[in-house]
Amino acid sequence: MSRLPLIIGFGGFNSAGRSSMHHSFRRLVLDALPEGDAQTTRASLASLMGLLHYRAGQWVNQQGIAIELDSYLREIDPILRAGTLIRQLETNLFDADKLLYHKRSELTAEPDKPLSFLLKKRQLPDPLPLSWQLSQADQDMVRVEIQGSLTVLTENYHSASVKSAGQLPSGFDPEKRYASRNHPRGLQLSILGASDAIQSLGLDWEQVLARLSPDQVSVYAGSSMSQMDYNGNGGMLQARLLGKKVTSKQLPLGFAEMPADFINAYVLGNLGSTGTNVAACATFLYNLRQGIRDIRAGTHRLCIVGTSEAPITPEVMDGYATMGALADDQTLLALDRGRSTPDYRRACRPFGENAGFTLAESAQFIVLCEDNLALEMGASIHGMVNDVFVNADGYKKSIASPGIGNYITMAKAAAATRNLIGETGLQQRSYVQAHGTGTPQNRITESHILSEVAQAWGIAHWPVAALKSYIGHSLASASADQLICSLGTWQYGLIPGILTVDAIAHDVHQQNLDILLQHKQIGPQGMDAVLINAKGFGGNNATASVLAPHIAAKMLTTRHGKKAMSAYQQRNETVRENAAAYDAAMIKGQVEPIYRFDHQVLSSDALQMDQFSLRLATHSHAIDLRVENPYPEYL
Repeated sequence: MSRLPLIIGFGGFNSAGRSSMHHSFRRLVLDALPEGDAQTTRASLASLMGLLHYRAGQWVNQQGIAIELDSYLREIDPILRAGTLIRQLETNLFDADKLLYHKRSELTAEPDKPLSFLLKKRQLPDPLPLSWQLSQADQDMVRVEIQGSLTVLTENYHSASVKSAGQLPSGFDPEKRYASRNHPRGLQLSILGASDAIQSLGLDWEQVLARLSPDQVSVYAGSSMSQMDYNGNGGMLQARLLGKKVTSKQLPLGFAEMPADFINAYVLGNLGSTGTNVAACATFLYNLRQGIRDIRAGTHRLCIVGTSEAPITPEVMDGYATMGALADDQTLLALDRGRSTPDYRRACRPFGENAGFTLAESAQFIVLCEDNLALEMGASIHGMVNDVFVNADGYKKSIASPGIGNYITMAKAAAATRNLIGETGLQQRSYVQAHGTGTPQNRITESHILSEVAQAWGIAHWPVAALKSYIGHSLASASADQLICSLGTWQYGLIPGILTVDAIAHDVHQQNLDILLQHKQIGPQGMDAVLINAKGFGGNNATASVLAPHIAAKMLTTRHGKKAMSAYQQRNETVRENAAAYDAAMIKGQVEPIYRFDHQVLSSDALQMDQFSLRLATHSHAIDLRVENPYPEYL
């Protein structure tokens, strides 16, 4: 029997804050939450943003003055809202009103006079141009005379056409949370996001590993754009043109699979399978497919799946803007006639009159576990991944345009969902987390796909949500954001509506769809499944069928019996208490990220091996070398 790939933990960070314990979800629906949960999430955000601290047994504000927590959180609520989700780009990343660029200019001497200037000796070009005549000016300077003209690059500044982004909460700087050693921002977020997922399990990670062979954990994590800031590939490509030196770290830390490498090397000490699929905006779902295959096949009992993307750099934003993919300031003003400034909060408008998507940064990770191990440990079960389907578009006219592949992935995901929850379950108790980028092309093509699938399966009013309206498009992490939002829906019985849209656009296909423009109350067990859709540049289409925790519980009861489930529930009580304690400690700033640099580095001295097993001094279980032969018929 196939093992069940259960989601037992999740964590990360995006423009809505910290993901674990559903805080990023709560930020989306803050006004619809019970007051206690809303206040806890305000406290989480305030701590993350540096507005709240816990010192010497009391809460203090940014100035270190003792405060009454509840009243203070209500007081700073407007600041918390303004500093999260999509908003005007803040200057901590770069100044969008003052972007450097170089302009080529030609300096020409006056008639019958050489072009003359002073230059430091160490700044002389190598090799020296033949037209340059040098004479000593002083000890450090030379006089340069040129007959004719000289081409130079002058420093200039311009204002970006796009000034909205889904950046991390104001005041939250990931590099200050651990000894980041000039790591690219995407790798900083990898460390923090994976740490959040692992520490929120409510289980001691070392005790978890003690139950497993070293090769029974897999990690699939990466980015689609790679690390494009100055500490990664961006700096490697820019350095010499800026008159600087390429560093020894920029190239190796720029690889797209480096988030997985960092997690293995500095968070988990993992010796199992690792890697990433790179699939543009569908990257997370491609990695998720790898993870559930490992669990189902029984080759691995635990899998960390994630993505980390930090694409908010001038160059990346300029690239997408030049493609016409982003909602720039002028088109936003055209959408809202009468406004003198763009409505940055409503920059992303899926399925409404829109102008483009909004770039965002995010790192999200989930922990998958096979069912036997999950019950044995008493792990909390947040959902179950039924299946993930991937299809290309076939022949294309434009590499960036959508194609036929997403019809296939959505149809297969609908069929797989029906297989487990039945036709009535699919028709009445499932919903869609749409890719929903906020571009004019997406609103037409994706709505048509969803409408066709709904009609084919007899779904009368299929609820459709679009998370990017809140947090923007985080590229590789987009579908991870969607999945973690869906886990919050099952916890709180609430599907976030598309609040940035006043009305559905005239060209959107609405047959058999219920595109949600307001929050939809469904109750904690009101939905049995969600279909998470992703459409990536180049024809990278993926759709996941994910089942609710109450459906997973029914399947577990069928497989393991009521007695086993009762014992599991007792073990889970302690796990839930531990997870809540982690959450409280995180809000108080008492938890450090897991970052184990130069920690228990293994060498051949730690290894013992024969033809049947390989044993490491640091692990209690040996690695089984009795590899199954998949081709016995050829012996």
